Amino acid sequence: MTGPSPRQERPYLDPYLAGIGLGLVLLAAFVFVGRGLGASGAFASVVASGASLVAPEHAASIPAYAAYAPEGPRSLFDEWLVWEMIGVFAGGALSAWLAGRFRRTIERGPRVTDRARLALAFGGGAIMGVGAKLARGCTSGQALSGGAVLSVGSWLFIVGAFGAAYLAAPLFRREWT
Repeated sequence: MTGPSPRQERPYLDPYLAGIGLGLVLLAAFVFVGRGLGASGAFASVVASGASLVAPEHAASIPAYAAYAPEGPRSLFDEWLVWEMIGVFAGGALSAWLAGRFRRTIERGPRVTDRARLALAFGGGAIMGVGAKLARGCTSGQALSGGAVLSVGSWLFIVGAFGAAYLAAPLFRREWT
């Protein structure tokens, strides 16, 4: 998929400028909404709302669902994080279109098939989802929001995540070159 007319691909934003922008968005979230950024709560809200609509008694009996829908079914759009994720998707699509990068493609290295890349991406996403539930927060919530309020656990997570990434990078680098 492309935009209405072919565009010249523009360079990526400077990462330091992007980091400052992300920090300002995080600050605005704390000031205007009273909460930080995160993603896993939006998905939990979608699942809890769906379960509450289909089987309200069952959903009420599961603490993980009850936390997101404590008084039975409620509008999915009552949750701040659902709106945040809608904004993330819309902003990402707009940004890609404006930069001339809006197209349907699978990013992968020359030694990986499309099927393997998708399997690895979805498998990794599923593992991250389970990890987010176990850690009581996703990567963005732990690193950005928890780090911003100087949570010791979040800072330990950041150090561990970056350390693991640096250790694993040589194992995966050959797949992308």
